Amino acid sequence: MITITNHKGNGIFYKFVPKYSNTNFIKMRKLFLFLSLGIFLFSCKEAKKETKPSPYQSLADQYAEFPLTTDLNQLTENEKKMLPLLIEVADIMEDIFWQNAYGDKSTLMAQFAQDSAALKYLSINYGPWDRLNDNKPFIDGAGAKPLGANFYPADMTKEEFDSLDDPRKTDWYSVIRRDAAGKLIVLSFHEAYPEQVAKASKLLEEAAELAEDPGLKNYLALRSKALLDDDYLASDLAWMDMQNNTLDFVVGPIETYEDQLYGYKASHSGQILVKDKEWSKRLSEYAQYLPKLQENLPVPAKYKKEKANANPDMNAYDVIYYAGDCNAGSKNIAINLPNDPRVHAAKGSRKLQLKNSMQAKFEKMVVPISKLLITPDQQKHINFDAFFENVMFHEVAHGLGIKYTLNGKQDVRSALQNYYTSIEEGKADILGLFCVTKLAEWGVLENKDLMDNYVTFIAGIFRSVRFGAASAHGKANMMQFAHFMESGAISKDETTGYYTVDFEKMKKDIEVIAGEYITIEGDGDIQKATQLVAEKGIVPPTLQKDLDRIAEANIPKDIFFKQGTKVLGL
Repeated sequence: MITITNHKGNGIFYKFVPKYSNTNFIKMRKLFLFLSLGIFLFSCKEAKKETKPSPYQSLADQYAEFPLTTDLNQLTENEKKMLPLLIEVADIMEDIFWQNAYGDKSTLMAQFAQDSAALKYLSINYGPWDRLNDNKPFIDGAGAKPLGANFYPADMTKEEFDSLDDPRKTDWYSVIRRDAAGKLIVLSFHEAYPEQVAKASKLLEEAAELAEDPGLKNYLALRSKALLDDDYLASDLAWMDMQNNTLDFVVGPIETYEDQLYGYKASHSGQILVKDKEWSKRLSEYAQYLPKLQENLPVPAKYKKEKANANPDMNAYDVIYYAGDCNAGSKNIAINLPNDPRVHAAKGSRKLQLKNSMQAKFEKMVVPISKLLITPDQQKHINFDAFFENVMFHEVAHGLGIKYTLNGKQDVRSALQNYYTSIEEGKADILGLFCVTKLAEWGVLENKDLMDNYVTFIAGIFRSVRFGAASAHGKANMMQFAHFMESGAISKDETTGYYTVDFEKMKKDIEVIAGEYITIEGDGDIQKATQLVAEKGIVPPTLQKDLDRIAEANIPKDIFFKQGTKVLGL
């Protein structure tokens, strides 16, 4: 018996009767060598095939992995039991968001079943369009992404939409489809996704039964009902009333960023949060200053006549699960909700700072970018506290300014249509710096060096402008960059490639830009909004060179999460 073994350990056996003639020996040696060579070549070919890199690996590597964990000991046993239920609901929101953004994903994902990098990048982007590269397709043959995502028929014209006689067509919680005759019809979300919302509703009921905090129990019960009829007002108001809960859940159709055709349609999302009570204490004192900040906005009185509520809920959280819209492309690091202007008028809004995600982005992106682009003399001003404050007051600033136009009482979101999100995010950025500046001047922020906030903000622009023109936040930051460069608030040394912040010019520019954005919103001036986004919401050549430098330095564009029950240790 002769045994021939390849280097994968597979044994091949040949049995023969030994004959010791030279001829037979030579023949047998040749056979042995031939078989060995064949097995070696076959094995090497397989090994080569297995190690062939994915063409999508470099794209997937743009996102740095980050585990979502927190100390679950601060939760009660019932709250721990709720987590698997909430995760399951969030996963349903994930499935519906795929429908919002792309459609049926099964065929798309099946094409790349053997390519883990491609699957990862498709999952990050919820489709074949790169959210951090102006929604350009990264899959051959994908074509351009529809501006209306999958909320509208791809072949729908604006004339068709305008002539559709259904008041629900502009409703946030609906999609537009064609009937059997090809005519446009409106379907509320619970009609478009009946099985998914029914299951999610039942799971929320089960979670509500386990909830011990009265506010959380009421919210989950009302949110469960809202999924079945798409009337979210009562549950939004209940969410505003939660004050003492440790566990929180932001779930349902929420933001309208995905609809870049009109900005009407809300996308499904799910985020599970655990309150950081120590950090939250540091934030609660600022809430009382919201009315005073509103009164001191740098605009004429008519643009600040709306009242800002002194909302006590300005808290910090560890986020432990992302799903759906909030997980698409660049991850959110703070939340200002609800979006319903009726809720704002009645109770204001809640500002949730996602501390662990924020820390991850600061360390993995802001710090290395600042070392590359900020003049060494000013790098000392880059710190996490300033980054945290900038993000926090960005969310505070969403509640400042004006929600209804001065003429006609139309809400600003409807008046500015698809330009609303870019203008609103730009307003929040600038007013956030305005808030920090004023609170420092009033002595509320003690021992504050505003240069920390200004320089850190500029470093943050280089982080978020990488989101590209497909992102409302990216457009907003490009507009701000253009403003600051034009005014001289920031300048670039072409020899060194470093940027320098001029304190006095930036302080002045903050008020000028803030006034411009608030006025656009108050006037409902869609023409001016269109012009501003078109002229300044773009990446100029000098900025593109800097973004190329960041890319060449292999600084991550964003983060993706390792998450779920196993990561949490459940």
